[in-house]
Amino acid sequence: MTAKPVFNLAATAVIAALLSVACNDRKPHKDTSQTTTQTEFIFSKGEKVPDQNFTGNAYNTSLVAPDSTYTTAIGNVYFEPGSRSNWHTHPGGQILIITDGKGYHQIEGQPKQVIQKGDVVKCSPNTRHWHGATENTGLQQMYIVPNTEKGIVNWMETVTDSVYIK
Repeated sequence: MTAKPVFNLAATAVIAALLSVACNDRKPHKDTSQTTTQTEFIFSKGEKVPDQNFTGNAYNTSLVAPDSTYTTAIGNVYFEPGSRSNWHTHPGGQILIITDGKGYHQIEGQPKQVIQKGDVVKCSPNTRHWHGATENTGLQQMYIVPNTEKGIVNWMETVTDSVYIK
């Protein structure tokens, strides 16, 4: 005698319901270019950075403290919409990896650039620059500061609204 498969109607209904929920839970992407968006944090938001070096609210989390072996500082900065750093330089240079959101980066004497999730920005040693979020969208960036034996950062004046908005 050959055994025939038995289909459990209740189990089939449960599986169908789960598939229905899983497939219908997707939300279409909407155009958020004119609205404020929330960034997704990879690392903790961190501690608020000193107001004298930033306009608006920005938060830093140190991930790798500089030491004599690696001579590299690595961390994460979250800029709320509208916030930005002052002009500054890094004696050993800096690399930014944009992990979420949208923002601006500008090297002195060059046009302001739009940066967003997935971008990598290299700042040469001792090059004046600033970076921060757009007016409507937060920005999350991982920073890498190599050659910390040369120094980490030299803070300068505030980036004016006319430079930020231009």
